Amino acid sequence: MTAYLGALAILLLGAVAALLAARRPGLALRIGSAAGAIGSLLGLVAVLPVLLGGPPAELDLRWSEPVGAFHLRLDPLAAFFQAALFAVALPASLYGAAYMRHHEGRRRLAAFAFFFDLLLAAISLVLAADDAVLFLVAWEVMTVASFALVTFDDAQAHVRRAGFTFLVASHLGTACLFALFLLLGRGAGGFAFDRFEALRGTTAAAPSILFALGLVGFGTKAGLVPLHVWLPEAHPAAPSHVSALLSAVMIKTGVYGVLRVLGFLPAAPVGYGLVLGGVGLASALAGITLALGQGDLKRALAYSSVENVGLVFLGIGMGVVGNAAGLPAVAALGFGGALLHVWAHALTKGLAFMSAGTLVHAARTQDLEGMGGLLARLPASGALLLASAATLAAVPPLAGFASEWLLYVGLLSGAGSAAGAGSVLGYLAVATLALVGALAAVAFTRIVGVALLGAPRSPGAEAAREASPLQWAPLLLLAAGCLLFGLFPALPLRGVAAAAAQVGGAHVAPLLAPSAGLAVPPPALGLLLVALASGLAVLARRLRASRRVRASETWGCGFARPTPRMAYTASSYSQLLLSGLAPRALQPRVRLVPPRGLFPGPSSLRTESQDPARTRLFDPVFRGLGDRMSRLRRLQAGRLNLQLLYTLVTLLALAAGLALRARWR
Repeated sequence: MTAYLGALAILLLGAVAALLAARRPGLALRIGSAAGAIGSLLGLVAVLPVLLGGPPAELDLRWSEPVGAFHLRLDPLAAFFQAALFAVALPASLYGAAYMRHHEGRRRLAAFAFFFDLLLAAISLVLAADDAVLFLVAWEVMTVASFALVTFDDAQAHVRRAGFTFLVASHLGTACLFALFLLLGRGAGGFAFDRFEALRGTTAAAPSILFALGLVGFGTKAGLVPLHVWLPEAHPAAPSHVSALLSAVMIKTGVYGVLRVLGFLPAAPVGYGLVLGGVGLASALAGITLALGQGDLKRALAYSSVENVGLVFLGIGMGVVGNAAGLPAVAALGFGGALLHVWAHALTKGLAFMSAGTLVHAARTQDLEGMGGLLARLPASGALLLASAATLAAVPPLAGFASEWLLYVGLLSGAGSAAGAGSVLGYLAVATLALVGALAAVAFTRIVGVALLGAPRSPGAEAAREASPLQWAPLLLLAAGCLLFGLFPALPLRGVAAAAAQVGGAHVAPLLAPSAGLAVPPPALGLLLVALASGLAVLARRLRASRRVRASETWGCGFARPTPRMAYTASSYSQLLLSGLAPRALQPRVRLVPPRGLFPGPSSLRTESQDPARTRLFDPVFRGLGDRMSRLRRLQAGRLNLQLLYTLVTLLALAAGLALRARWR
C-alpha cells in the first residue's frame, strides 16, 4: 500500500505544482506530464503483486464525520482495473507532453495539466475506495476533472455542447448511484463496502431494484445503449490523449461498478445474466453500426467503444448465466473473456485515439473525407493506427482476437449445454456476435483505407508530416501489449483469473489456469501467422526492388483527368452496407449530388449518421422538459412583492406541516 499511496501523492503533488507554474505554461505541462508518467509507473508496480496472487492491500483512516471513512482496498478486482488505468496513463502522459505543445501561448496549459493529473488520481481512488461516501466523492471529482478536460478548447460551440451533454448524463447517472448506496447503507447500517458484502442484498429494498439502479447508474458511465449519448460527443471534443483515457479507462469504471454491485447482491439469477448479455449485444451491434456511418474519425472510434463495452457486458452476462445454470466452464469463459477484453480494449483504444490524434493534428482535420495518403506521409503514426484497427477488428494473433475467442467458445459451450429456448438464444447470440465482428472488419478497413491510403483529399493532408518521435514512441508500449497479449494469452489470464474468481466464485480461477486446458489460441499459431506475414512483406519488398516500378493512373470512369475526388469516400464505402442491412432507425441520412448534363459539375455522396437515442429519445424529452420549466421563469423573475409572497406561503406550509406532524405523534 505504501507504493500505491506514493503514486497517488505524486499525481496530486504534480497537479498542484503544475498549477503553481501557471506563468510558465511549458514548464507546467512538463511537470504535469512527468508526474503523470512517474505516478503511473509507480502505481503499476504497486498493483501487480496483488494481481499475481499477493494478499490484498488495505488502508483504513477513520474521520470525525458521522458517515464515511478514508478506507482504501486493493483486492484483485480493484488491482485489475488499476493496472489498465496505469498502463494507459503512462504512455498518455508522455504523449501529452509533445502533443499539447502547439497550444502553448494560446490555452491555459497549467489548468489542463492540473486536471489531467487530478483525473488520474480520481479514477484510481474510485477503483480503490472501500466506502460508499469516499467512492461518490472520488466519482464526482472524476466527473468534474474530465469535464474540464473535455471542454479544454471551449471557444468552439460543439465543444461546449459536448461538455454540457457529458455533465448532464454524468449527473443523471450519479443520481441513481446515490439512491443505490442510500438503500444499501440503510440496510447495512453503514456505508463500508464490507458491510454491503456481508449483507448480500438482505436490505429493505428488493435486489432487483438495486440491480436496476446499478445498471443505469454505472451503465451511463460505461456507455451502454441507449445511455451512451454523451460518449460520441465528448470523445471528439477532447484532446486525443484525454479521449484515450476516457475511452480506454474511465468508461471501464462503469464496468467495475456493475461487478462491485453484483458482489453486494444475492447470487444473481439467470434473468440478471440475460439482461446484461442482451444489453451488451444490443450495444455492440448498435455501436459498430453507428461507427460505420461516421465521417469524423474520433467519433467513429467513440462508437467503437460503445461496441466493445457491449462485448464486455455480454461476457459478464454469460458468466452470470453460467453460474446460475450450474455451468462452471461457461461462467469461467464469460467472466474471463469479459475481463480480458477490458485489458485488450484499454490498450487498443489508447493506441487508436492517440495515433489518430497525431494524424488529425498533421492533416488539420478530423473528417475522414479530408484525409487520404497519410500512411506515406506519417509512416510511424499510420502504422500504429493500422495496428490498433487490426486489433479492434479482432484480427489474429492480436489481443482483440484472444478475448473475443473466449466469448465465442463460451457462447457455443453454453448453447450446446442448454436445451430448448436456452440453446436457441445461445446460437442467436453467436450469430449476432459474428455479425458484430464482420461489421467491425468493414468499419476499420473503411477507416484505414480512407484515411491512410490513396491520394490526399485536402491541402492539410497533402502537407502532413510525421510528428516528433517523442509523440509516437510511447505508443509502441501499447502496440507491444496488443501483440504480446494476443500471442501469449496465458500471461494476462493469470491476472484475469484472480479478478474473475472474486466476481464469479473460487471455482472460476482453476478453469482459467493454463493447466486446465482452456481453449485459448495457441502461441504457435500466432507466431506462425506473424512469420507468414513477415515473410510475405519481405517477398513483396524484394519483388518491387527487382523490377522497375512505373506510376500510372487507374481508370477514371471516363474522365480524362482523374482527381482524388473520384476515389471511394468513407460515405460511399459503407453506404451500400448500411442501406441494405441496418435497421431504419440506424441508417444514415444520405445527401447525393449526382452528375448532370454533358459537362457535369461537382457531384458527391455524403452520409450523415443520426443517433436515434439522441434524436428520438433524449432530445424530445429534454426539449419538452425545457419548455415546461421555462414557464416557471415568471416565478423567479417576478416583482419583489411576489417573491415575498412566495416566501411567506412556503414558510406557512412548512409550519403547518410541522404542527401536523407533532400532533400525530
